[in-house]
Amino acid sequence: MTGTAPSPQDGTPNGYAVEFRDDERGWEVRILDPMASVVWTRACGGEAEARTLASSIQQHVYWLSPAKFREYYRLAEAG
Repeated sequence: MTGTAPSPQDGTPNGYAVEFRDDERGWEVRILDPMASVVWTRACGGEAEARTLASSIQQHVYWLSPAKFREYYRLAEAG
């Protein structure tokens, strides 16, 4: 199963996106940069944890500027 956290609008204001998935390794949440490359991952103990974490990250995508988002999650500059 793969999903995305709910978005308050079409597209994301700062270009980052979040997804969660269940594969052979278990549940995982990923942050995707504006080029759709995976730049951050975290394993989760189950679907509820993955959905909750993805939802929290989606709020940060919506609320934070790209620079603050990268700082908060310790991501390299996109591009």
